[in-house]
Amino acid sequence: MRLALIGYGAMGKLVESLADAAGDEIGLKVNSRDSGLEASQLAASLQGHDVAIDFSVAPAVLRNIEACALAGVPLVEGATGWHGKLTEARRLVEENEGALVYGANFSIGVNVFYRIVSQAASLMASLDQYQSFIEEQHHSRKRDAPSGTALKLQELMSEYIKTEIPISSVRAGHIPGTHKVGFDSAADQIMLTHMARSREGFAAGALLAARWINGRKGVYEFSEVLDEVISEE
Repeated sequence: MRLALIGYGAMGKLVESLADAAGDEIGLKVNSRDSGLEASQLAASLQGHDVAIDFSVAPAVLRNIEACALAGVPLVEGATGWHGKLTEARRLVEENEGALVYGANFSIGVNVFYRIVSQAASLMASLDQYQSFIEEQHHSRKRDAPSGTALKLQELMSEYIKTEIPISSVRAGHIPGTHKVGFDSAADQIMLTHMARSREGFAAGALLAARWINGRKGVYEFSEVLDEVISEE
């Protein structure tokens, strides 16, 4: 594949490293110096690429989605903190017959964790003695809190548990990402944990999504990509 990288920070560089190892070509790197570009200007630079992968910042996401849709280049959207604008993003993609994969977290392990937590919540829903809670920890440079992953966990659990599910957040040091879901009672506590050892899992998931979306149209959540990949195994 010929890839465009939008956002060339730590995640963008890691995607580049994995893409190079897989034999993919990086045709374009968009960094903070290009933040003033209009969507139409960015779209012109994106022509000729198979897929774009965006790990930039939330304020730039709608511009990037519009630019990719105008260019006819599928986009894997890995930035966080923008999902409140998903309706607008979907409109931009559909109006231009584009393609988008988005997700709160592109780690394959986290997406398996979603399924485990959802099942656990369904089991605990009728047990009034347990109080549910979520804890998440990330590195000090992460801007949004709670994390998109924590909010997704809360959303999944709320399908079954109708009481408040509080989220606590820590931003410190170099933590790649840890998410804990707890069910606490006077008698005991059940704790489910996903701990990222590095960011490589996020980059690998983004590349998996890029290969999947290449040649498709429409808007998809990463969980849909993973469901199809698992079903084909």
